[in-house]
Amino acid sequence: MSRSLTLLPLTLALAAALPTAALAADARKATITVGDTPLISRAALFGNPVKSGAQLSPDGQWLSWMAPVNGVMNVWVAPAAKPEAAKAVTDSKDRPIPGHFWSGNSEQLLFVKDNAGDENFRLYGVDVKTGAQRDYTPFDKVRVRMMGTSRKRVDEVLVGVNNRDPRWHDVHLLNLKTGELKLVMKADGFAGFQTDEDLQVRMGARPNAAGGIDYFQVKDGAVADKPFLSTNLEDNATSPLGYTADGKTLYWMDSRDRDTTAVFAEDTATGARKLIAQDARADLGATLRNTITGEVQAYAVDYLTTEWHFIDKSLKADFDWLQQQLGKGEVFVASRTRADDKWIVGIDPVSKVSATYLYDRKAKKLSPLYVARPELQNAPLVPMHAVEIKSRDGLTLPSYLTLPQGADKNGDGKAEQAVPLVLLVHGGPWARDGYGYNGTHQWLANRGYAVLSVNFRASTGFGKKFLNAGNKQWGLAMHNDLIDAVDWAVKQGVTSADKVAIMGGSYGGYAALAGLTFTPTTFACAVDIVGPSNLETLLGTIPPYWEAGKKQMYSRMGDPTTDEGKAILRAASPLYKADQIVRPLLIGQGANDPRVKQAESDQIVQAMQAKNIPVTYVLYPDEGHGFAKPNNRIGFNAIAESFLGNCLGGRVEPLGETVRQSTAQIAHGADFLPGLKAAAEKK
Repeated sequence: MSRSLTLLPLTLALAAALPTAALAADARKATITVGDTPLISRAALFGNPVKSGAQLSPDGQWLSWMAPVNGVMNVWVAPAAKPEAAKAVTDSKDRPIPGHFWSGNSEQLLFVKDNAGDENFRLYGVDVKTGAQRDYTPFDKVRVRMMGTSRKRVDEVLVGVNNRDPRWHDVHLLNLKTGELKLVMKADGFAGFQTDEDLQVRMGARPNAAGGIDYFQVKDGAVADKPFLSTNLEDNATSPLGYTADGKTLYWMDSRDRDTTAVFAEDTATGARKLIAQDARADLGATLRNTITGEVQAYAVDYLTTEWHFIDKSLKADFDWLQQQLGKGEVFVASRTRADDKWIVGIDPVSKVSATYLYDRKAKKLSPLYVARPELQNAPLVPMHAVEIKSRDGLTLPSYLTLPQGADKNGDGKAEQAVPLVLLVHGGPWARDGYGYNGTHQWLANRGYAVLSVNFRASTGFGKKFLNAGNKQWGLAMHNDLIDAVDWAVKQGVTSADKVAIMGGSYGGYAALAGLTFTPTTFACAVDIVGPSNLETLLGTIPPYWEAGKKQMYSRMGDPTTDEGKAILRAASPLYKADQIVRPLLIGQGANDPRVKQAESDQIVQAMQAKNIPVTYVLYPDEGHGFAKPNNRIGFNAIAESFLGNCLGGRVEPLGETVRQSTAQIAHGADFLPGLKAAAEKK
């Protein structure tokens, strides 16, 4: 099908440091009995899953999924009629393959992989029948982007490759059988393109001076002289969703003349538009499309929880039947065949272990495929509760609260006793937290903490007023929202004001640093994972392929090319207030992070050292923007758990061998955390 390219990579969202739960594939105990509630092991929560990410080939003949090979996540394939005959078709030994997808001809499995977290992703393919593997983009220091797939030209795809100029992803036609890579058009100045089922580039998107996007018609590789549609910063969420198979209809998500984005269908011949869906509470854009025609069949509204609304009533009948069979929770469809006769489905029950099934639509039959987390089937998982919190200036902050069993024995979301709280801040900041199973929430709640995740202003998905209320508010109103959420939790009896930690990755790491520098006594301690400490140096070292997003970032954060912008960025940078830190701080950093460079952590540690302020700093030489390797995830979370236990008094699973088994380098402050120095010493 035609593919809508994400136009602007304007996010510092954390990819792997705070993962949703995954399961150790080897036989380890999931729980350790400590007190009334068994302790769920970190290995069970953050190790490799047994299997995950199942996909159906378009022709329905094959199943694929991710599973470990010698402890590293790889791609496996099996005949759809015989899942037990699965075999690994990749053999990555150093770093997990992040995911995979099928070619249109059902003959190749495609995947991307970087080197040690540098995010220079290459595109690879594996011939399913022969097992032969091919590197389709064998270029150093180059990042590939998928730009278009097709149900008509099944042996080809469109990819973006920035090997000519690292700032721009030129469009190339890739023949999956021969490996031939042919330049279609150069991308100078363009953030992205929209393609159709004939693998023709139909539209280009170029950032403009207003912080928005100019959209240009493209025909035979030639770009129109003038844009046919333009947005400003306020309506930057407006973007195309893709064409129908016949190319006659283009779907859009559009926020112009409204607050939240609505879904529209545009007649490509006349330009006439028809409203498909809207909701005053949340931005719309997630859809289910007909596998043959590409027409929208259903759309999702994700405010506090996800609600699916169906245009195609036959699809609704399937979902209703699946809900009855699978029970309480959100039903999701992970994959569909081209004939739409078979689906990969599952359900997210939040506080129970979910399973993945093969669904035969005609026979109305569910065949179990796997349980990704079997070791958690009897673990004491707890509910997540969606709550609305008011900010001091009247904004409603959609948030998610998880309470430990001892504080919420009946599971109604109301605290029966105050416990320590971890404020878990999402990355981005142009991203959002959502409702569903969350391994970090479960881990911290199991250790005795309440966990609160807040969609502060600048979070996406809640309309342009909410998003734009965060413009140039790093360390200001965005931080106030987090403080207001803590105050709410204290007033609700969830916690006490002296027992709150702040923790997060990427922007969440920045928020942790801001918490200790801008409001030095609000938090008892903080955990910063790959968080920027100096916004000037952050913007000065972003990857070259983010060039198209610079203007928007400057508009939302502060323009480092102007004196006014520099002053805004400097005032919002925790580095310059490092001498204000009086509470314990733990920092985790990947040495190869291309988004938030190692220097961001180094410099605040050095500033604290200069003032003799204690800080514990853990560096991973083989990681990037987050911790992708399970030994490193488990190892850092072991350190964080010990740190939080020392600070807030929660339960702690012993460090054991986890730190030694990771690649952690305790760059500073091993003596500040009891037992860390000994636990980190290599045998």
